[in-house]
Amino acid sequence: MQKLPRDKENDYTREMAAARRRIVSTETTADLTHTGSFSIDPEALPGNIESFAGVVQVPMGFAGPLLVDGEYAKGEFYVPMATTEGTLLASYNRGMRLTREAGGVRTTVIDDAMQRAPVFVFSDARHARDFGFWVEASFAQIKAAAEETTRSGKLRNIEQYAMGKMRWLRFCFTTGDAAGQNMVSKATHHACQWMLAQKLPGLEHFSLAANFDTDKKHSHVNSLHTRGKRVVAEITLPAALIRDVMHTTGEALFRQRQLSNMGALMAGSVNNGAHFANGITAMFIACGQDVANVAESSAGFVHGELKDNGDYYFSATIPALIVATYGGGTGLPTQKECLNVLGCYGQGKVQKFAEIVAATVLCGEISLASAIVSDQWVSSHDKLGRNRP
Repeated sequence: MQKLPRDKENDYTREMAAARRRIVSTETTADLTHTGSFSIDPEALPGNIESFAGVVQVPMGFAGPLLVDGEYAKGEFYVPMATTEGTLLASYNRGMRLTREAGGVRTTVIDDAMQRAPVFVFSDARHARDFGFWVEASFAQIKAAAEETTRSGKLRNIEQYAMGKMRWLRFCFTTGDAAGQNMVSKATHHACQWMLAQKLPGLEHFSLAANFDTDKKHSHVNSLHTRGKRVVAEITLPAALIRDVMHTTGEALFRQRQLSNMGALMAGSVNNGAHFANGITAMFIACGQDVANVAESSAGFVHGELKDNGDYYFSATIPALIVATYGGGTGLPTQKECLNVLGCYGQGKVQKFAEIVAATVLCGEISLASAIVSDQWVSSHDKLGRNRP
């Protein structure tokens, strides 16, 4: 096969994209007409992709209006969702109607931190323990070194985890409106270089990353201690609304919740909800988020309580929601448009966006649970989710 061309001077042009498509089409006989049809300027793409050749167009729609009663997100929002799964937007729309008529989803961001977790390996456990004491005593100097590399990143604290002669340091940063993975990697690297220069007694080896930060994968430490935003969405649904809109009852939803909890426990699932990943992925694609972060962001918890009068309290907690409203893919033309629909593009908007994502997730959880207990799940997919000939 031919080597794909690259222009060292200016690789982000329509001509270079077309040249790469021509080679791929010639070698594979695939028609790339649609991937070559796009409105964005390739000059906007450095930092987002290499070897640009075209676009993959994912259908996008709006769900809502979604009524949110948050500390940052207040009012009604049309939620952009990009997906190829039929019934998805219809289901979220139904959940949004129910929660809107119930007075809106209450949202709260309860923690915010992004991590990098280097490991220090010593000659024995005693040296590793003493290193931990030194880190605690030297936190001010470590923090100053880390923050030399960033204007918006702030080192909040350093968690420590020991095993044998190894000690992992989980550097926890606030990162402003950026998701911050690259920011904290650079800052942690700089801080660790300062630490290594102090000639640490007994140190045998150091690695900037050894999987404890669990970047782009679930971990229980993230569930307990947060990675990104820890956000809760909650609502109390009146019994009459559950009956009229969802065609079921709070009692049925509560019973199903207990069964779902037990099923998730038996299966070893990291999420006792129904489909956090659906809403989060659809919003991430539409709004320029790093979609691989769904691996962490979709691992969450739901909780339900049946009130004496038949009302149903329901909450969704996302402990590791990694989102941004500045940097990364958020500034690309279509993604920026979607964020602007929510009033969430740019600086000072990331907590608002996190609250809207969490409220959307809750609506999807309520809608799917209702469809299961009212026996509408299969019929709705047959009606709206079949595009096969």
